[in-house]
Amino acid sequence: MSQATDVVIANQGFPSFRSDLNTVLAAINSLHAGATEPTTMYASQLWYDTTTNLLKLRNSADDAWITLAYIDETNDEWQPRTGAVQAVDGDGLAFKTDEGTTRMTVLDAGSVDVVGTLTAARGIGDTNTDTTNTGSVTLDFATYQNHVLTLTGNVTLDNPTTEETGQSGFIVFIQDATGGRTVSLGTDYETAGGAGLTLSTAASTTDIVPYIVAASGRILLGAPQLAFS
Repeated sequence: MSQATDVVIANQGFPSFRSDLNTVLAAINSLHAGATEPTTMYASQLWYDTTTNLLKLRNSADDAWITLAYIDETNDEWQPRTGAVQAVDGDGLAFKTDEGTTRMTVLDAGSVDVVGTLTAARGIGDTNTDTTNTGSVTLDFATYQNHVLTLTGNVTLDNPTTEETGQSGFIVFIQDATGGRTVSLGTDYETAGGAGLTLSTAASTTDIVPYIVAASGRILLGAPQLAFS
């Protein structure tokens, strides 16, 4: 790693010229690596900031650094530092393992192909399994897409504040060993014709209710599928 005071070689005698040239070449070859920015800077200059392990490029106005990547010296890897990643060919953007196996592809048309299981905090499979529900219950739509609720008393689903338009999933209601538990709805939950929910009442029965969020404060419930066995 080396940094030159500048990258200008002055007129001088041969031994000094050689020393100056070697200093400049060493700085260029090491990307002006150092704990502080080079003393003299130029547009489009590269600098490896050894304090933060960031590779930086001087902008064309020569008044700021653009961070390009983080260099992981421990694992001998690099990580891009940018708000956007763009493919330059017609095959879209491919994410691969270190062995070169493609695991995810974002196609130019907008679709995403995933090899394996895709998980996320919201909207893809996460399920809240709550074995004790009585009284007022507020579903957490920010964390969970689906909800499995065992009814241990009469329940009122209070209006949530965490739903997102377009979010969909299901709510499973399981009667406990006593049965006869009812479910009342907050005003944000809507049913066809405003009929409310009529669920199974027998002990230990399981019903499924699909839902979709039409807008903030509008959670549309589908017809219950009753008494799975």
